[in-house]
Amino acid sequence: MKNSLALVLIGLMLFSCQKNKESKEIKRIDRPESSILKGVFIPEGKDVFYTSGLVSEVLNPNAGVGDMSKYGNTYQQSIGALKRIKETLEAEGYNMEDVFFLRVYLAPDETGEIDWDAWFKAYGEYFNNEDNPNKVARSTIGVYKLARPELLVEIEAVAAK
Repeated sequence: MKNSLALVLIGLMLFSCQKNKESKEIKRIDRPESSILKGVFIPEGKDVFYTSGLVSEVLNPNAGVGDMSKYGNTYQQSIGALKRIKETLEAEGYNMEDVFFLRVYLAPDETGEIDWDAWFKAYGEYFNNEDNPNKVARSTIGVYKLARPELLVEIEAVAAK
C-alpha cells in the first residue's frame, strides 16, 4: 500500500513538473532604456529556426563589381536583409515577432566609415515599434569587409515559437 501511494505521488510530481515545463513561455529579459534585450530564455519544447547570414537582394543588376549602387547604401541593405529574413521566416511558418536574436555584420561604405545610424534606423522599422513591440538580443559587429566588395550588411536571425 505504501509503495503504491509512493508511486502515485511520484507520478503526480513528474506530471506536474512536465506540465510546468510545457507551460513555460519564452522569456525576454528587457532593458527598458535600450532598443535591445539583455537576453532571452527559450524553454524546452520550443521550436527554434536559424537563418543563414542573409544580404539584401540586388537593387541594380547592371552595376559592376564594387559599384555600391548594386545593393544600395547601409540603410537600403539593412532593410533589404531584414525583408529577406522576414520572407525566409514566413516560408517556414515563423514571423518577425518570433525572432529573439540577431547577429549583424556591418562593413564600411565608400567613405570608409560604418553607418551605424542607418542600421539602427532599419532595425527600428522591424523591431521595438508599434507593429512589432518585441525587442531582440543582438550582436552588431563592425567588420573590415563582407564576401563581396559592394556588400555592407549581412544578418543572421534566430526565431522560436
